[in-house]
Amino acid sequence: MSSARRGPVPHYVNKAPFDPNVTEVLTPEQERYYMATQWQLMWWKLRRHRLAVISGAVLAFMYFSVVISELLAPYALSTRNTDFIYAPPQGINLFHDGEFVSPFVYGLDYELNMETLKREYTPNPDKVQPIRFFCFGDEYKFWGAFDGSFHIFCPAEGGTLFLLGTDRLGRDILSRIVYGTRVSLTVGLFGIIISFVIGIVVGGLAGYYGGWIDNLTQRIIEIIRSFPELPLWMALSAALPVTWSPILVYFGITLILGMLDWTGLARAVRSKLLSLREEDFALAAQLMGAKPKRIIGRHLLPSFMSHLIASATLSIPSMILGETALSFLGLGLRPPITSWGVLLTEAQNINAVELYPWIMAPVVPVIIVVLAFNFFGDGLRDAADPYR
Repeated sequence: MSSARRGPVPHYVNKAPFDPNVTEVLTPEQERYYMATQWQLMWWKLRRHRLAVISGAVLAFMYFSVVISELLAPYALSTRNTDFIYAPPQGINLFHDGEFVSPFVYGLDYELNMETLKREYTPNPDKVQPIRFFCFGDEYKFWGAFDGSFHIFCPAEGGTLFLLGTDRLGRDILSRIVYGTRVSLTVGLFGIIISFVIGIVVGGLAGYYGGWIDNLTQRIIEIIRSFPELPLWMALSAALPVTWSPILVYFGITLILGMLDWTGLARAVRSKLLSLREEDFALAAQLMGAKPKRIIGRHLLPSFMSHLIASATLSIPSMILGETALSFLGLGLRPPITSWGVLLTEAQNINAVELYPWIMAPVVPVIIVVLAFNFFGDGLRDAADPYR
């Protein structure tokens, strides 16, 4: 159909005279959005990412447990129950003989199987052992400095409480996992701080100055990344003196993990600075006499700091896995330090795993934390992306 048959198209134009003094009135929501800072916008986007929020809550709880490990663990780290070696996990019950009872576990009876030489444990319904809450139990030194014996939950007087079973020495696996959380999570945290500082400094210099500094930095990064990661970690960890104390070994492993994981972050910083250094605000700061240190630290890095935080969040799981792998192979942390990797050394004997599968329990928090960091990092990266 031709335009003549359709008739003139209506043209909706405001015929009122234009007044330059009249400004558009914004709603409170629009004004709040336009006046928001970069971090506020990032937080609003992150809240819409449900999986990232849940993962962040899990990580917050895990790191909070690091502060109160002694209170959360039902037993002290060195407590041994020699009568319950390789005891299976005890289930929590609420009802006994059809009546509601406070949370309790049934006591364990065992006998030695003379054919397999294996202790066989059976729950005894006559041994009802209520779980005590906010109680006094095994003595400990809070953070190695203050004496204490208060626990959030404890076994019954004269009873047992092995929610994840015991190991070959009769030590409660749940308590050792709680104590190991403090070491395994802080290794990743301290390692990423070292990696973060080295990556920003090296990547910032390479991206801002370019030229031979950039070429030299890129060749060093390529050489480091050409080595297989795990064998390189193993070689450097094996070079640590065996006479070092557990604390020195701990910081040595942290330093190794941090100094080998900065290459990816340095490349990200370099690529960002190469593009941002040509922007007008960077050129204006340079013309006003600002030194390169100030331009990089006050103008260039803050413009993509949210991306750096997201990248750092995604790097922490690799450090946790690195410490776990090294300790599992006997080249990382060693007893008496307790970490998830040290606990998993019990699982090197396949026969023990087959007979007592609960000694593999320390792998569960490793999987949970790594997945939580990945989901949380994905959410941070999406929230920091201005084009989403």
